[in-house]
Amino acid sequence: MVDVPPPPNNASWHRSSASGDQGCVETTRSVGHVWVRDSKNPAGGTLGFSRAEWTAFLIGVERGEFDCLPEST
Repeated sequence: MVDVPPPPNNASWHRSSASGDQGCVETTRSVGHVWVRDSKNPAGGTLGFSRAEWTAFLIGVERGEFDCLPEST
């Protein structure tokens, strides 16, 4: 895991248009980092990732690596 600084104070946060009114995560980025926070609780903290970590996560999502498997009985 990479040591990521906190997001800038003047960060512009973006929420997916697919999230609707139920809330979702918001993201902001800089040259080297991406931050994620809960849109329902923006003061509740952030998760920070290097660009390489974020890119690896997005590739995993596209490949279905995080899809839920059916529960075994």
